Amino acid sequence: MGVLAVFLIIFVIIILSGIKIVNQYERGVVLTLGRYSGMKNPGLRIVVPVFQKMHKVDVRTNAMDVPRQEVITKDNVTVGVDAVVYFRVIDAAKATLEINNYAFATSQFASAALRDITGNFEMDELLSRRKEISAQIKEIVDGQTGKWGIDVENVKLQNIELPGDMKRAMARQAEAERTRRAAVITAEGEKASSQAIAEAAEMLAKAQGGMSIRTLQTLEKISREASQKTVIVLPTDLAGQVSKFMK
Repeated sequence: MGVLAVFLIIFVIIILSGIKIVNQYERGVVLTLGRYSGMKNPGLRIVVPVFQKMHKVDVRTNAMDVPRQEVITKDNVTVGVDAVVYFRVIDAAKATLEINNYAFATSQFASAALRDITGNFEMDELLSRRKEISAQIKEIVDGQTGKWGIDVENVKLQNIELPGDMKRAMARQAEAERTRRAAVITAEGEKASSQAIAEAAEMLAKAQGGMSIRTLQTLEKISREASQKTVIVLPTDLAGQVSKFMK
C-alpha cells in the first residue's frame, strides 16, 4: 500500500503540473516534443506533462527606455540623446520562436536606429524636429521587429543633452534676446506716451481757455507740496497784454 500511495501521489502531481492558467493579458505558446504545436488563449488550459511545454508571453504594451546615446550631429556637435519605445507583442509564436529575447533585441535595435537617424540632422533640427525624427526611428525599428511579431506603437525622444559651452552660449543668446525685446517694448511705450502728450497739447491749444485750465490744475498740485518758492502763473491772454505793455 505504501508504494501504491507513493505512485498515486506522483501521478496526481504530474496531472496537476499539466494544468496551466493563462491570464487575460497573456498568450501561451505550446511546444510538443520541442516543436511548435499551437497557441493557448486566456483561461484554464491543460498541457500533456513531460511531452509538452507552454511559454507564456505578455501581450500588453510595454514602455522601454533607450539608454542615453552619444551622437555626433551633422554639424559636428556631440550631444546625448535618449528615448522611450512603446511596443507590444502581436504574434506570441514569432516572439518566442524567432528571437531569443525580444525586449532586449528591440532595445538594441532602437539604440542603433537612434544613433543613425539623429546623426543625419543638425543640432538645431534635433531641437525643433523631434516628432519627425521620432517617426523615422519608429519606422525603421518597426520594420525590423515586425519579423519578430513585435509592433512598435510609438517612439519618443526624451532628453537632448547639449555640451556645457553650447548651453552657456545659448543662455547668453537668450539673455541678449530678452534684453533686446525689453528695449523695444520700452521704446514703443515711450513713443506712444509722447504721441499721446502731443495730441493732448494740441487739443488744449485749440480749446478756448484750455491752457489756462491746465495751468490752474498744475498750480493746484504744486500748492499741495511744501515749498519755499512762489510761482505766479498768468493766463495766456493776460501774459500777452503784459508783454505788449513792457515793450
